[in-house]
Amino acid sequence: MPDPASPPVAPAATAESSRAAILAGTLAVLAGACVIGFAAILVKASDLGPQATAFWRLTLALPALALWLALHRHGKDTPPVQPRMRLIALAGVFFAMDLAFWHVGINITTAANATLLANLTPILVALFSWLIFRETVTRGFIMVCAVMLTGAALLAGGNLTIDPDRLTGDVFSVLTAFWYAAYLLTVRKARDGASAPRVMFLSTLIAAPIALAITLAFGEPLLPESWQGWVPLILLGVVVHAGGQGAIIFGLGRIPAPVAALLLLIQPIVAAAAGWVLFDEALSGVQLLGAAIILAGLYVAQLKGAARHPNVPRDPE
Repeated sequence: MPDPASPPVAPAATAESSRAAILAGTLAVLAGACVIGFAAILVKASDLGPQATAFWRLTLALPALALWLALHRHGKDTPPVQPRMRLIALAGVFFAMDLAFWHVGINITTAANATLLANLTPILVALFSWLIFRETVTRGFIMVCAVMLTGAALLAGGNLTIDPDRLTGDVFSVLTAFWYAAYLLTVRKARDGASAPRVMFLSTLIAAPIALAITLAFGEPLLPESWQGWVPLILLGVVVHAGGQGAIIFGLGRIPAPVAALLLLIQPIVAAAAGWVLFDEALSGVQLLGAAIILAGLYVAQLKGAARHPNVPRDPE
């Protein structure tokens, strides 16, 4: 029986709180996507091989993530129960494989091919959400997803190539989308019972030694030759992983994984803009049209509700 001294919670207030949580999650995922859009540039700037760079990205993020966990506003943030811990462990494995496959693919195929194929994630997330979790995926979501992927293809522009010699890299890039889709879905479930900093810290702690084993298997050197070589690695770890990926994990506690995956398609726009500003890489009219289509798709998805999804996760925070 409810306490008669406690005022009832107004439905309008509950709805308003839910809308605020969804807005916060949406903005967090968009901000995180913008930050990790710089990942490819920093990977190319690294003196180390792709697998060693992935290892340091994860390892150098751990102190920042440990600080986030320690400063978490809920001092009573208890460890997740065993089923959630298994999900977090799986998330760590999936993310380590995502980085490994993406770094291999981007070094075999073109950057445009790797980026476009890796961005198949929203389709896979929506498909697996429906097949595994029996979650409703609206027709509007599918339409917006198709439109935004078309925009991503146009943004890649004339850099897309079909080359049998690069087919292995294309396959690795497609598999990257599978690994990242598995990561997003696993984290989405884990966030139902664990806070963002705990999920980020523990999954990264699990992913780092896997990345180290892959680095050693590839025979890549582990240390940069100069102190300048540490700069892109620190930025990848602290800014991109702890900051950008952390924001995405935070948002996944407030919005469904299919919608979050759709929002991540803003990454190619950020990467293209960064290439234009930093490396004077001019954008063609077709590429600008692709960027406009992606932004229009985001507008429709968020403001018109085409990608609205009924299964919103419960954030424990």
